Amino acid sequence: MKASFVLFASTWVWSEAFPAASRPQRRSSRLQATALEPCTIIGANGRIGDLFASLNSGKDTLIGREDEIPADGSGPIFVCTRNDVLAGIVEKTPANRREDLVFMQNGYLDGFLEEQGLADNTQALIFFAVSKKGEAPIDGKTELNPDGLTKVTGKHAAAFAARCAAAGLACEEVGMDAYRVAMFEKLIWISAFMVVGALQGGITVGQVESQHRQQVTEVIDDLCAAVTATQAGVKFGPGAGERLCAYARSVAHFPTAIKEFEWRNGFFWDLSEDAEDNDRPDPCPLHTRLCNQGLVEDMFTF
Repeated sequence: MKASFVLFASTWVWSEAFPAASRPQRRSSRLQATALEPCTIIGANGRIGDLFASLNSGKDTLIGREDEIPADGSGPIFVCTRNDVLAGIVEKTPANRREDLVFMQNGYLDGFLEEQGLADNTQALIFFAVSKKGEAPIDGKTELNPDGLTKVTGKHAAAFAARCAAAGLACEEVGMDAYRVAMFEKLIWISAFMVVGALQGGITVGQVESQHRQQVTEVIDDLCAAVTATQAGVKFGPGAGERLCAYARSVAHFPTAIKEFEWRNGFFWDLSEDAEDNDRPDPCPLHTRLCNQGLVEDMFTF
């Protein structure tokens, strides 16, 4: 029988992901030179929101996550916040502007977006990091994907890609089918590396990749099989484990922890619970075992 998760609020300090010696330089003013479509940015006081706001010479509308969104506005609304405030943001968005919301959070958003009637909204899959406000972003390019991994789909895909280009970041516009495959790959990456790293006391993803490569690869294979078996039309190309380990090396100082469980590892936990409730085999038994181990040994903090 699986243990039950109790969720608590947690804070992830991105500045801890990159030691001072390896952090990027302060953001260059050259990133502000490209003319961009004016937009609304929710969460411009955060790292990603601050980056996007810095690119358009003050032409954007900047609002906090508790603010109402003007009904008479136009253009994309970049939602640069954590997952746990998304429902409130949608509620504060006038009905005529909701199709302009651009979601760029980590994790599995499909269920939430379907519930909100926003399944066709623009979504962005971010494979870059900003370690501290004001610093230049780090693109997650790897030796296996030298052209970058960030992807976007939907109505405002071009506007999002233009922001990335202005910041010197790679971004590919794709259709929804291709996006879902990439989304699940990143969900698998963050779920696998976080659970393995957390069980080792919160080591970095680089340490997971270099010191626990076999185990994390086994978890990746476990989760890939679960997605393929349960998500119609999602098929991963060969070498998923290699691609995800290569990405881990590109952000090697990223710390590990179990956070936003219901949006990340919780997707796979729910698949396992559904299988158990219906007398079917667990689609991701290794992930279930590791989650239970972390709870029993009190090694997860979230």
